[in-house]
Amino acid sequence: MLTALRIKNLALVSDLTVELRPGYNVVTGETGAGKSILIGALNLVLGERADRNMIRSGADACAVEAVFDVGCIPEMNAHLEGNGVEPCEGNQLFLKRTFTVTGSNRQFINGTPATLNSLKSIGDMLVDMHGPHDHQSLLQPANQLEILDAFGDLTGARDNFGSLAQKRAMLEAEKVALIVDEGTYARQLDLLRFQTAEIDAARLKPGDDLELAEQFNRANNASKLLQLIQAATTLLAEDENALLTNGGALGRTLQELRKLDPSAESLANLHEQAMEALRELHLKLSSYSDGIEVDPARLAEIEERLNLFHGLKRKYGQTAEEIIRFGEEARAKLAQLEGRDQEIERINTALRGLEGQLRVSGEQLSAARRKIIPRLAKAVTRELNDLGFKQSFFAIALEPLSTEATHPPSNRSGFDRVEFQFGPNPGEPARPLRAIASSGEMARVMLAIKTVLASEDKVPVLVFDEVDANVGGETAHAVGQKMAQIGRKRQVLCITHLAPVAAAASAHFMVSKELKEGRTFSQVFELEPGERVSELARMLGGQGTAVRKHAEALLSNQS
Repeated sequence: MLTALRIKNLALVSDLTVELRPGYNVVTGETGAGKSILIGALNLVLGERADRNMIRSGADACAVEAVFDVGCIPEMNAHLEGNGVEPCEGNQLFLKRTFTVTGSNRQFINGTPATLNSLKSIGDMLVDMHGPHDHQSLLQPANQLEILDAFGDLTGARDNFGSLAQKRAMLEAEKVALIVDEGTYARQLDLLRFQTAEIDAARLKPGDDLELAEQFNRANNASKLLQLIQAATTLLAEDENALLTNGGALGRTLQELRKLDPSAESLANLHEQAMEALRELHLKLSSYSDGIEVDPARLAEIEERLNLFHGLKRKYGQTAEEIIRFGEEARAKLAQLEGRDQEIERINTALRGLEGQLRVSGEQLSAARRKIIPRLAKAVTRELNDLGFKQSFFAIALEPLSTEATHPPSNRSGFDRVEFQFGPNPGEPARPLRAIASSGEMARVMLAIKTVLASEDKVPVLVFDEVDANVGGETAHAVGQKMAQIGRKRQVLCITHLAPVAAAASAHFMVSKELKEGRTFSQVFELEPGERVSELARMLGGQGTAVRKHAEALLSNQS
């Protein structure tokens, strides 16, 4: 759900934060008060096009921030990580969009800079806008098919088809890689044979590059190393002022000190430990010296192997491990190509089996969809009748995809294409939802569908604008009840001019304009029960006693 929306320097808004509630939220206010600013701000933060003319006069930039609780979308974190965005903490998703008068745009998801496409893809998972806006996922045939499958509990069958289709795509990709012309085939064989032979001849082991560099460094600096060892040995033991020689004199002095004062024994012990460490250092230096040899032939041998490694590194990888891995992969490709005919036959046999499974799975899925369609269409038509379309009907057209369309790797949903249709007038054929001209009709059709699908639909926030266009009387009451019904499953945000629609909400926000220091500001307030009565009375036409009683009755009927 959308928990908070902050708007800064957008149209008539200077700095405004709205904290929305679960369930059915309604927004009302006088015409021109700025109700559409909320919709515009939400569109912006969900990735829609930004118009710099929307920036408040006198400001350099506009910012919109939104906070969503995405606990109901378990796949959200995986989606975020797939887009290079930090996952949510505590199920809180933070979106931010800024744009300036110079036309620059910036967007952030959980504080991470993001592309506009990433923001929009996340917006599609979070919010459905219904009304004169384009953020309407239900108009897309692919989403309609998904809704039909969810309504009919066919998701498992659809996923099974998708899994088979994915396996087919992977096998076909393997086959394409094997089927090449003879010239290309021969060149690939020659290259792979050369690569594997060259890497095998090097007889590399993991870590060889590091060990080789260390050997070269020691061999190349052997003379200098021996000089330093000799200097260290002299300082330790071979000079009249050597540490070990003077250390003996120091020890005798400390022994005398201990005889006079037994508490100084710890000092003598420390001296003994230090002398033991110096003697061990002397032995280690001697051993280290034995392992160093000035050998020009050995240096040349190491240098030659190092040059060999650098040559392999330029072609196959930056480390010994990467070069070894490249060789293993090349060897596997070589074996596959050398057995090309047998491999192609294996793939063809597997593809024939998969095609049969796909055909059975797809036909079963299509048959199940045909059984579900009448039930869904009847349920939506019943909701439409409640919303004032007494003579209208809802239909679903299911058409088979062409053979070409069922076969591409992108097809994971079966052999069908679905189209939701609406017939507003008796005797006239139904038309696709996307062809409906009236935004009021569109919004109410969407409301009917959402009412039926509230349990199956995954989008957690629904925004309705102009659902009350050309509506009145009992239909207005029905619209309000439908909103409240959906609000028990999803969060709903509705902008309305009708009191019965507003009265059904569990949270009521009012937009108003006020003049401060010669400038106009839009404000949004959440109304208390008494304030709701006054606002509903205004929407009904006045503040008289009868009108206020009517407003109170509307509210009491919702409790």
